[in-house]
Amino acid sequence: MGHYGVIAAVSGRPVAFLAEHLPPSITLSGLYGLEWRVDGVVHVRPGVEQWRAAVAEAALQAEQAAIDGVLVEPKGLSVTLHFRNRPRAAAAVTRLAADLAVATGLETRPAKMSIELHPPVAADKGVVVRELALGARAVLYVGDDVGDLPAFGALGGLRADGATTVGIAVETPELPAEVRSVADGLVAGPAGVTDLLRALLP
Repeated sequence: MGHYGVIAAVSGRPVAFLAEHLPPSITLSGLYGLEWRVDGVVHVRPGVEQWRAAVAEAALQAEQAAIDGVLVEPKGLSVTLHFRNRPRAAAAVTRLAADLAVATGLETRPAKMSIELHPPVAADKGVVVRELALGARAVLYVGDDVGDLPAFGALGGLRADGATTVGIAVETPELPAEVRSVADGLVAGPAGVTDLLRALLP
């Protein structure tokens, strides 16, 4: 009988946050692969720790910029500028993030109603999926954000290598059109994800 080799949560949130909501049996990949937890041990991707000071400085400058309605979320190894509560601030946040990237050496990455500032390290959800799927015969990925696009792209590479892959997008009012267009199927909101996972229980 078949079994699941790895069950993982791949997220833009820190591992510490994920660990508060998910059981220790689940592999956790946080901050788009900058850190991960396996068997209770948290690891940080090589070359990332040296950027903590730059991330802290970017967060401080973003707070000082004080764009109305924009939330600055420091995450230790990255920082997110959220404009969900003020969509009209998107252009101003984009300019601020670009300026901060130049000043600190960090990279900007688009996310759902937000912009992330990351260390210039080769890590994203696609990298994580390829690492987690090493040797797997079948891979399922579920996502709902532009940050998930590299993961959906990784499925294509795995499929070309002979694995069976399925990419599912979570239908919500904020689902980016780019994500919907690359998905193999849709589920209706977070409840649909829960139903899907229950259906996959052995």
